[in-house]
Amino acid sequence: MQDTEPQTADAKVLWHFTMSLDGFVAGPDNGHDWMTGFAFRPGLVGEYVETTGAVLGGRKGWDKAGEDRPYGGAWHGPIFVLTHHPEDARPDDRVTFLNCGVAEAVRIALTAAGGKNLEVFSPTIGRQLLELGLIDEIDLHITPVLLGDGIRLYDNPGGEPVRLREIGSDELPTVVNVRYRPSKLPR
Repeated sequence: MQDTEPQTADAKVLWHFTMSLDGFVAGPDNGHDWMTGFAFRPGLVGEYVETTGAVLGGRKGWDKAGEDRPYGGAWHGPIFVLTHHPEDARPDDRVTFLNCGVAEAVRIALTAAGGKNLEVFSPTIGRQLLELGLIDEIDLHITPVLLGDGIRLYDNPGGEPVRLREIGSDELPTVVNVRYRPSKLPR
């Protein structure tokens, strides 16, 4: 199964991540250095640059990102960081720090997105929005790597399973089959 439909700007709340095959979106230290050496569909990054109107993330991700901007600096737009302690956040004129509920943060960020998509770059915020029914789409790029440790996309011990359906299909969800072999390539 290959995603061949281009991303569209429809004022969606889009939970978007590159993820390891074992479900991690960041390393144990919130690092992303493992995300190198993979090929994405041609034009994919450009689609997100064009269709993203705002980004919503959490404080841990922001603190780790430093000066990095989404999509290698190709995207420019409003970034919102949800935090309980905006007073001690590293200041940045390009970022708005929010201390409110996740639903209010989405309302603020969607308004700023101006009809384009709001991308959610936080597993914790994404889980909360999913529970509130505020995620329109989950967009994952699964990489052929097993991290074994780190920050999971969805971690909800004791919670109910969340069933998903493929976009553009009303049929019974199809299992995605992948086959890989351990690689001898350098890391």
